[in-house]
This record gives sequence, C-alpha cells and structure tokens, in this order.
Amino acid sequence: MNSSSSLPEDKLSPEADSSVLQIWGGHSLQGHVRISGAKNSALVIMAGALLCSGDCRIRNVPLLADVERMGQVLSALGLSLTRQGDMLDINALDISTSKAPYELVTQLRASFFAIGPILARLGVAQMPLPGGCAIGARPVDLHVRGLQAMGAEVQIEHGICNAYVPGSNKRLQGAKIYLDTPSVGATETLMMAATLADGETIIENAAREPEVVDLANFCNSMGAKIQGAGTSTITIVGVEKLHSTDYTIIPDRIETGTFLVAGAITRSELLLSPVAPDHLIPVIAKLRDIGVPIIEEGSDCLRVLPAEKLRATDIDTLPHPGFPTDMQAPFMALLTLAEGDSIINESVFENRLRHASELNRLGADIRVKGNTAFVRGVPMLSGAPVIGTDLRASAALVIAGLAAEGKTTIQGLKHLDRGYDRLDMKLQQLGAKIIRVNEASADAELHSNHQISSASASI
Repeated sequence: MNSSSSLPEDKLSPEADSSVLQIWGGHSLQGHVRISGAKNSALVIMAGALLCSGDCRIRNVPLLADVERMGQVLSALGLSLTRQGDMLDINALDISTSKAPYELVTQLRASFFAIGPILARLGVAQMPLPGGCAIGARPVDLHVRGLQAMGAEVQIEHGICNAYVPGSNKRLQGAKIYLDTPSVGATETLMMAATLADGETIIENAAREPEVVDLANFCNSMGAKIQGAGTSTITIVGVEKLHSTDYTIIPDRIETGTFLVAGAITRSELLLSPVAPDHLIPVIAKLRDIGVPIIEEGSDCLRVLPAEKLRATDIDTLPHPGFPTDMQAPFMALLTLAEGDSIINESVFENRLRHASELNRLGADIRVKGNTAFVRGVPMLSGAPVIGTDLRASAALVIAGLAAEGKTTIQGLKHLDRGYDRLDMKLQQLGAKIIRVNEASADAELHSNHQISSASASI
C-alpha cells in the first residue's frame, strides 16, 4: 500500500512479537479521546471497493495491522491503493487475478469476505480459507451455501475455496437466502455479491451489526440498491455496475467501549468523540448498572465520570443488538474490581475466556466453567507479567494493568495492534504511565516515575 502514514514496519514484522507494553498502574486518566474509524467496517468496505470499476475514496480509516494486511491482499489482486493520513484511495479498475494470496488470507479472516465481490466482478474466485484470532470455530459454510444459492459452483479443496459462475454472462443470480445464524461475515459477503447479481436477493436472519449497515451505505453510495440493512431482512436489487464514491467510515464502537471501561476502572473523567451512542446501547446500559455515570453530550460525544463504587452485574454476549462479544473481555477486567459476584456467559464464541487465567495472574478471582466465567470482585489488582491471547483479551489486560498496583508487562502485542489504532499512545496522552519497549531490553529499563514520564514524553 503506497502510504504517507503507514504503520510502523515493526507492527507487521516478526519483531512485533518481541515488543511488550509496560504499564505502571494506579494513575487516573484525564482528557479527550479521539475515536478512530471502525475496524470491522474498514476491512469489509476495503473489500467492497472491489465491486467498483473506478476510484473509491474511504475516509476515517484506522491505522491498524489488519488494515495494512487487507491492503496487501487487495494489492496482490491488482488494485492500486494510496493512503494519506486516515484517507485511503482505492482503484479497482483492473483486477489482475481472481486468486488471493494464501499467506495473507490465512492471517486475516476478514480478507475471505472478498470472495463475494471478486465473484460478482469476474465470475470466478479462488480464496484460501481464512485465519485470524483463535477464539473458536468460524466456518465459512454460510458464505458458501449463500453463493451456491445465487448460482455459483463452489468447491473446497486443499484449503482453497474455488468458486465460479457457470454460463456465458458470468453473473450471479438473485436468490432468497436464509442464514442459520446471523453471521456478520456471511451477511456482508452475500450482500456484496448480490449488488451486481441479476435480479433480487433477499437475505433472511441477516446480521444487524452497525458495520453491516455501514457496508450497505457504502455500497449504496456507489449506486447499489440495498434496503433493510440493520434489520433481519435485507433486500438487494442487482445493478449492472457501481460507480466511484467518497465515503466516511463510522466510529469504532468497540474502541469507544474500551475507553469507557478504561475510564471506569481508573475512576477517571474522559470525553470521547466522535462516537455513535446508538451503537453502544447495551454497553452504556451495563456500565450504568455497574455504577459508572455515562453522559451523552451532543449526538457524537460521550463523557464517562468516576463511579462512587463498582457493582457486580451479569453479562450474556449476543449478536447485535445484544451485548457485543468483543466487549466481554474488557468488562471482565472491570468486574474483577466490582463489589460482589458477577457471571459472564459467552454465547457467541466457544473459546473466548482464555484471558481469565491471565487476569487471575494479576490477582483477580475468576473461575471458568465451559463458556461461563464467575467473577468475584477483589479489593485490588497487582501488576504481573501477562500474555494477550487474542485481540480483545489483550485490551482487557491493558485495562487491568491501568488499575493494578505496580508494573504490568503485556506480551502478545501482535493481537492488540491488529485492532486498536495506537492504543498505547492514546492512553499516554490521557496520562497513563505506559510504554512500548523491546522485550529483550525490558528488564534493563530503569523504572522510577521520573524516567517513566521522560520515556512517555519522548514517544
């Protein structure tokens, strides 16, 4: 990706695994947080640019390792990409190959969603099965069955999903598709494919996430005819082709929620913008249940205030508009310091409670049985070395480290950098004592408060 503000190279290199975050907890935060564009919107909208045979300008694109990887996937397909700040220009006039590179797709699950646009544009697509965080099985069978309903022939051999549209015009056909589960990825893949199909496609039991709505709005800005995004029934009337657009991505609701929780656990006052409060209804409701005051200031601004005390609560993760699975880990960190017993039931992914054992290393009292965590609040957390096992687990450990007494060292930053736009730097600006160092030199650092402040100021 040609870029004037690309990611630091170490975020995509093997050396990224050797850097750690060091956090000296117990400091309150203060100030304004600028929320970046939504990760899950940016990735699928970048894939959606494949549908347009001209130029697309996408604004508010976050600076993430996953965005960089998606850019590499699109470049490998023959697209031209140029980035300036948070603005990304993509030209998909020429798609030079229908086969995405194995080594990139297996690192980034969202890149598999490109199979829909490629198939719609070219009539043929070869897509390796996806990778990403190890948080449970996320099969692509719903994607495949939907594409088959639209007339595609699909076979999976040797880890590659091979799809083609038979017939002379190579165009998918409109179809009525029912999803067994409201999969975000399948909804997005099929919605994109249907924009250039012949006839009408109806997707029943569609995912309702704000990022699905964002993708539909992006496609409609290029001339697509999509109705019902944000509800369980989406209707798409195919068009001959899509045109250029200039589109701004929505704010990241999970980053917003993460900073709200960071403010709550440190008993701080923070102002967050731009945000979309309607995308955070269950998160805000749970924070208020816990005792954290959240004030809406205008249409795109939230203020979190210090809680008098943190109260236990129960959480069940559900597809939108329920409580988001991506906020489960940060809330678990918060509830470790709440008075009483909390129960967290993870119903979306079956392997997404591995952060509980790492939080226990910080002094939390959490028992896990199956997909349920029982959290008993403790008076305090204590800093310790911990490892982030996936994207949101890493964020939970950062949040816990902000509140823990002493120093917390977090490994596994490759997960954190996949989905948070410079989280450590944003926290520094709020007054957190947090630095990123090479693991080999971490033990050689001098850790007086004066030296910590100097290091923070120099980053």
